[in-house]
Amino acid sequence: MKIDWKKELKSWGLILSIFAFLYFTGLITPIMGGIQSLLLATGIKKPKIELVNKENQEFDYRGRFVDMEGNPVNLESYRGKTVFINLWATWCPPCRAEMPHISEMYKKVKDTPDLEFLMIALDKDFGKSKKYIDDKGFTFPVVHAAYGLNESLQSQAIPTTLVVNPDGEIIFYQEGMSNFDTEEFRDFLTNTKNKVAEN
Repeated sequence: MKIDWKKELKSWGLILSIFAFLYFTGLITPIMGGIQSLLLATGIKKPKIELVNKENQEFDYRGRFVDMEGNPVNLESYRGKTVFINLWATWCPPCRAEMPHISEMYKKVKDTPDLEFLMIALDKDFGKSKKYIDDKGFTFPVVHAAYGLNESLQSQAIPTTLVVNPDGEIIFYQEGMSNFDTEEFRDFLTNTKNKVAEN
């Protein structure tokens, strides 16, 4: 079978042109995020409610952020509460993919006493983060890592999600995207007072 190299090169050229267009116009990130979000919606990627590599670590409450209105937010104010923390950025497709699912979960559990959400934006330009949140209509609390991250919040990849219980123990830690809007995870999140990190 003879290969038509001209036809092959044209095909590859067209594919590369489309990719280059999406990349340079900035459309690649929302498109990839949308595709990955659809994948999460199938229920294939659910969070495993077990510690990965932060077991027996106490959470470091030192640090501060800036909220959407420019007000300071101190980590210390979350002591004694259950805190769902998510590290994300607008340029990260997996972050965008899990955001709608986190938003749906937040709507269902936001009235739980002593449960707080802390969505930490890592974009250098917080304006991009705010625009993305506003455009999507997300209502969970968003802060900017304007002053950096303490050791408890350092990770190798984003998105990174952790849950801290009222005793200041990290009881959930995951690097990578998930669909957190599952009955199992919502139950885990709203009943953390009885859960402690296993030895």
